[in-house]
Amino acid sequence: MTSRTTTGAARAMVTAVTSGKGGVGKTFMAANVAAALAKRGERVLVLDADLGLANLDVVLNLHPKVTLHDVFTGKVQLDDAILPAPGGFSVLLAGSGLVEYSRLTPEVRDQLLGVIDKVAPRYDRILLDTGAGISDVVLFAVSLADEVMVVATSEPTSLTDAYATIKVLASQQQRRVIKLVVNQTSRVGEGRVICSQLQQVVDRFVNTGTDAALKLELVGEVPSDPAVREAVQRRQLLLEAVPGCPAAKAVGAIADKLMAP
Repeated sequence: MTSRTTTGAARAMVTAVTSGKGGVGKTFMAANVAAALAKRGERVLVLDADLGLANLDVVLNLHPKVTLHDVFTGKVQLDDAILPAPGGFSVLLAGSGLVEYSRLTPEVRDQLLGVIDKVAPRYDRILLDTGAGISDVVLFAVSLADEVMVVATSEPTSLTDAYATIKVLASQQQRRVIKLVVNQTSRVGEGRVICSQLQQVVDRFVNTGTDAALKLELVGEVPSDPAVREAVQRRQLLLEAVPGCPAAKAVGAIADKLMAP
């Protein structure tokens, strides 16, 4: 589904995939949802917006000679940095260990905004694989998105950090709908329970005294599945390695939800 600019021109729907803490499967989710969307006919670009600690290349087993850093510094043209990925989508990879991207400078802000503006007309959807947490770099990347998808697990630390992220997005960016994916669930329906619990906390501490309440929308729960660990260790997309496993089917259902009007 594409969004439209004020001029009426078609432009990609930009979806930020983010999380309160690391280690919850955010990048894995971004890559596999992209593959599922591509399988359903969307032209998809995944942009690694974790500019200083990028690992999308590791998940996809890619060894890029050119990254966003080279585009930002003017060494290469943007088109040279857009690479085909397994799964039928495109990627814009960032560098890793680049301390200059650990904080949001006016240059980084302008460059990231410029890149998204240039690629948006070419795709149906852009997934921004952001860093974890609520640093200014992460929040700025999320601010560029039409919609936000927060990935969390049932672990208390993950839920606490997911709530902190949701609270900041509601207050700073006036988000009124935030999509939620609960990863590594141990039983059917666990995601729905967790979404309900988070919504209750949001209603109590975020939605009080406001006219426009924030609503959490559960777009999927992905069960704990040994196939996921195997795919990650092999640096393969789950949807290519074991497309019929429960976790892969759950990822496909998330793609269907994202595409629904």
